[in-house]
Amino acid sequence: MIYYDHNIKVYYRDVDQMGIVYNTRYLEYFEESRTELLSSIGLSVSKIERSGITLPVVSSYCKYFRGAKFEQNLVVRSEIRTTPKAKLKIYYKITLSEESDIITEGFTEHAFVNKENKPVKVPALILNQLNL
Repeated sequence: MIYYDHNIKVYYRDVDQMGIVYNTRYLEYFEESRTELLSSIGLSVSKIERSGITLPVVSSYCKYFRGAKFEQNLVVRSEIRTTPKAKLKIYYKITLSEESDIITEGFTEHAFVNKENKPVKVPALILNQLNL
């Protein structure tokens, strides 16, 4: 398993009128953490794209347990648990940095697509860096 813990502070732009993080922001937090996870193993998104591959999100899931609030500090853990076959699945868990209670958890699935927007097998560039 490969994982990365990404720290985020909740800003005013992130919350709704009740002071709770707006539901779609969690998917943006997932994206930030995913980008840092890939970078931490030598797979920056720009490096992958320069190789002619993109990783579009083909499905996402987010389950909400409780709402994060303005000015709280969060930890977004992103994990790659298995070697991808046709798709790359990344799992996420968001907690308050000072607590272990889960605020949100979910996943995203990513296809491997070439410059012609056609699905391709998992590129060696990615498999070599995963070492799962």
